[in-house]
Amino acid sequence: MTKIIAVLNHKGGVGKTTTAINLAAALQQKKKRVLLIDMDGQANLTESCGLSIEEERTVYGAMRGEYPLPLVRLENGLTLVPSCLDLSAAESELINEPGRELILKGLIAKALDTCKFDYILIDCPPSLGLLTLNALTASDYLVIPVQAQFLAMRGMAKITNVVGIVKERLNPELNIGGIVITQFDRRKTLNKSVSEIISESFCDKVFKTVIRDNVALAEAPIKGKNIFEYNKNCNGAKDYMSLAQEVLKLK
Repeated sequence: MTKIIAVLNHKGGVGKTTTAINLAAALQQKKKRVLLIDMDGQANLTESCGLSIEEERTVYGAMRGEYPLPLVRLENGLTLVPSCLDLSAAESELINEPGRELILKGLIAKALDTCKFDYILIDCPPSLGLLTLNALTASDYLVIPVQAQFLAMRGMAKITNVVGIVKERLNPELNIGGIVITQFDRRKTLNKSVSEIISESFCDKVFKTVIRDNVALAEAPIKGKNIFEYNKNCNGAKDYMSLAQEVLKLK
């Protein structure tokens, strides 16, 4: 059965897209069939996978009902639904659509009629608007990357509140799969303090894996590669493989 995971934090710069692409790549290394969906109007995931933000067919057109989800098979074996800069307009364009929170769920269901995937990872926009609601309504689990800095964790309460509302009104199957601490440097006292606070506050919802601060993770998207294509022996690759091992255990 396909497991659908939304990767979300409404604060930017916490490693959301980095987590989506490299967790997907790690799951693929584990022989899983993985689909990535770029739901962010900045299209960072699309570019990180080596595609143009001006693809002819994107998730934007699919959300507007113009065609099914466009599945682009990448050279590395992953499949991607690309985004574009126009996607940001979907928030206002779809606001009066009946069942607007369910559009993505319906598109995914139709895609799964023709293609089989073990995991679908959705890279959400850094907001809690309509596009994010679509992702949460379609998902089984939520993975929340949190930078090991005090300001980055302040919005956690708002995310958990939104998840509770979505679970109650739209998607009773939604659960927080886990919180992953990113950009962690154990030499910094603040990083360690924040990490401890997050672990104490959310207990079993925090993944044991910590994504260490690693320059290769920042360099790989420039080349249009995931971390395993760019440098499979670096700390970033090791950390995301460890995270994938934990994600595989989600029931």
